[in-house]
Amino acid sequence: MGRSFEVRKASMAKTAGQKTKIYSKYGKMLYVLAKNTGADPTVNSTLRSLIEKAKREQVPAHVIEKALEKAVGGSGEDFVHARYEGFGPGGCSVIIDCLTDNNNRTITDVRNCFTKTNSKMGAQGSVAHLFDHLAVFSFKRDSGDEVLEAMLTAEVDVTDVECEKGQVTLFAPATEFFKAKNALMEALPGVELEVEEITFVPQTSADISAEDLPVFEKFMTMLNDCDDVQDIYHNAVLPG
Repeated sequence: MGRSFEVRKASMAKTAGQKTKIYSKYGKMLYVLAKNTGADPTVNSTLRSLIEKAKREQVPAHVIEKALEKAVGGSGEDFVHARYEGFGPGGCSVIIDCLTDNNNRTITDVRNCFTKTNSKMGAQGSVAHLFDHLAVFSFKRDSGDEVLEAMLTAEVDVTDVECEKGQVTLFAPATEFFKAKNALMEALPGVELEVEEITFVPQTSADISAEDLPVFEKFMTMLNDCDDVQDIYHNAVLPG
């Protein structure tokens, strides 16, 4: 497909304030997942994968344990998923995933981010069709041929395999995440996955001009400052 994988989420520097945001994000995600699907990571592969991702983000063990204990206790907030879509500065397409216990508060906060940056919040489905919902794995490897062969042997529905500068990136439908991961682990024992996630990958890109860059950065900062925002996906390409 010739599509180079780029991280499209807003970057978050690991400052003290941003660490708190990251810890809160994973605390909510772990709590909701464990409460809804079971809090034992030895039998819950989805939970186990999220815990591994949290650890890679340097989330402390006590934050993870507290979220699981809270889920087991059966008390606490009732969070639900909410997704918002729209067009950001420079005409870029944006998907915003949230976990909220108050929909009115969350939609107001997200709408303010659009309004205060002269952006346009869209209806559900207005932007999602411009992205592919994919499982993405990236790791160091000189060739993608053995990876593709392993996927075909395991009957994994592969979307794309790219190899660039000693880095292989595998794309598969989101529904194939665990099947693809297990096939990788069996075919390449000891491989270290630098990226393993389900994400929205844009089908096209939108170049952000130097003139639009400050307002785009403001837009991303405002969204990241919203407590309920978990993930931001966009197709913006920033000026070099």
